[in-house]
Amino acid sequence: MKRNLFAALLLSGLLSCGTAEREGHPSNIEETGKQNIGSVVALYPKPMTVVGAEVDGKVNWLVVGHTGIIGHDRIFVSMSKSHYTNQGIRESRKLSVNIVSREMLPQADYVGSVSGASADKSKVFEYHWGENGTPVIDASPLAMECDVVDIYETDGFDNFVCSVANTYAAPEVLDSKGKLDYARLKPVLFEFPGYSYLATGEIIGKCLNLDKQPGMCAKHQMAADGIVRMSKIEVYPQYLDEYMKYATEVGETSLRTEPGVLTMYAVGEKENPCKITILETYASREAYDKHVASAHFQKYKQGTLHMVKSLELTDQTPLNTANRINNFME
Repeated sequence: MKRNLFAALLLSGLLSCGTAEREGHPSNIEETGKQNIGSVVALYPKPMTVVGAEVDGKVNWLVVGHTGIIGHDRIFVSMSKSHYTNQGIRESRKLSVNIVSREMLPQADYVGSVSGASADKSKVFEYHWGENGTPVIDASPLAMECDVVDIYETDGFDNFVCSVANTYAAPEVLDSKGKLDYARLKPVLFEFPGYSYLATGEIIGKCLNLDKQPGMCAKHQMAADGIVRMSKIEVYPQYLDEYMKYATEVGETSLRTEPGVLTMYAVGEKENPCKITILETYASREAYDKHVASAHFQKYKQGTLHMVKSLELTDQTPLNTANRINNFME
C-alpha cells in the first residue's frame, strides 16, 4: 500500500512539473512548418505476421500487423478481443509468430479476412509442429514459438507479452555465420491507416558505424528530366582487371554518396567479359551534371581513358514507369 501511495504521489509530482514546464514554454512548433495531425500513432510500417495457435483442438491462423519488442527478450502481439484466436492463446499460453514473405502474402491476407469461428483455416498453410507445441508455417522464412508470460489489456485489445522459446529460420535468410540477414529475408510490411502492404528497402548504412562504411544515401525521386542511360563499353583485354577496380569504386561511391544517382548496374558478357553494359539512372539532368563533375567520376574517367576501346551512350525510355530497380548496397 505504501509503495502504491508513493508511486501515486511521485506520478502526481511529475505531472505537475510537466504542466508547469509546458506553461513556461509556449508552443512555437509552427515555425518548423510541421502540421499537427492529432494524436496519431505513427510507428508504421510494422512487419506483417501470421499468428498460429490451437483453438478447440484445431489449428487456426490469424494475420497480425501489430507486434512489437519489449527490451531485448520479450515481444508483444496485439490482437482485437473479438478475434476467435485469442481464446486458444489464453488457454494454452502459447502461439507462433510467422513472418510473412511475398510468396505467402495471398494466404496471409485471406486468414485476416475471415474468422476462425466461421471458417476452417487450418489447411490454408502447410505446417509442422514446433518443439514448443505450436504450429509453424512451412512457407514462412522466419518463425518464432512463444510462451505468453503476461496479458496486458487495453480498450478492445488483448496484448500478449511473450518470451521466445524457439526461432526457426530458412537457410536462405541466414548469412555465412548463421545469423539472420534481413536483406535476404525482406519481410512484408504493414502500414496503418492505409491498410497497405509495403516492401522493405535497401540497407542504407551500418548502425553505430555509419561514418566508416556508409550504405546508400536517401535517393531523390525521378524528375521529369530524369535520365535512363545504357553505357556500352569495350575494354582492352590487358586492362580488364584494372578497369574493373576503377568501375567498381566509382559505382559504389556514386550510389553511397549521390542522392541523384539512382541506379548503376553493371554486367559483363559471358562470352566476352571485355564488353560491359551499365544501366545508369539519374533523378534529373542536374543530378547527372553533378555526377560527371564529381571527383570520384573524374578519377574514373581520367584513369581509364587509355583502357577503353569503345564507348556508346544511348538514352532510354522506360516502357513501364511503374517498374523500378532497387540497388542493394551492404
